[in-house]
Amino acid sequence: MGWIVFAAALAAFFILHSVPLRPPVRTWLVARLGPAGFGIAYSVLSIALLGAVFVAARHAPRVALWGEPPHAGRIVLAAMILAATVLAFGLGRPNPLSFGGARNAAFDPEKAGLLRWVRHPVLAAFLLWSAAHLVANGDLAHVLLFGSMAAFSLIGMAMIDRRRRREMGETAWRKTVADMRAARLRPTPGTVLRLALALVAVAVLVLLHPWIAGVGVLWRFLP
Repeated sequence: MGWIVFAAALAAFFILHSVPLRPPVRTWLVARLGPAGFGIAYSVLSIALLGAVFVAARHAPRVALWGEPPHAGRIVLAAMILAATVLAFGLGRPNPLSFGGARNAAFDPEKAGLLRWVRHPVLAAFLLWSAAHLVANGDLAHVLLFGSMAAFSLIGMAMIDRRRRREMGETAWRKTVADMRAARLRPTPGTVLRLALALVAVAVLVLLHPWIAGVGVLWRFLP
């Protein structure tokens, strides 16, 4: 039953992140739940299903493919700091080329900031998280879990780029990307706050890891 439950949980997670986001389905759901209701329901279900996948992977039969590499804990910690930083500097700011942005009508390519290098901060952070954990967890269930989520992140980036090209037009999309890449990196008044939030988020995740994933990791970062 362990593999069946794991496969069902993983399939449900990916179905949630594909079917409800298709324009006809999303429009239907938003019309009934409202934009805020849809966002809340989708977020709650995403977190719940992600937790279910973690639990199912932990209880699946263990099939070792490789052992934990040296300094795996520090590798994961470095990747998580980078992922949290990408999220902190990418969320809540105008970004018409992906999701997770805010006030997209006010987007200025010359003030792209981190978006100059990372058009899809949420998916980029998800990729860093899954790739780092893939290296550190060599049993079959977790390889399938983190490997599929890394692939999901890469496929998601390509799909969003294709959708934005279609919505904006190829010429406008290319010009926006070129203007973003040519922009100078300028610190903003919120730079220090965003960096602090990223570090706090990583610290909280490390402390809560035994409850989130069932494994304590703090000791792995010590000399």
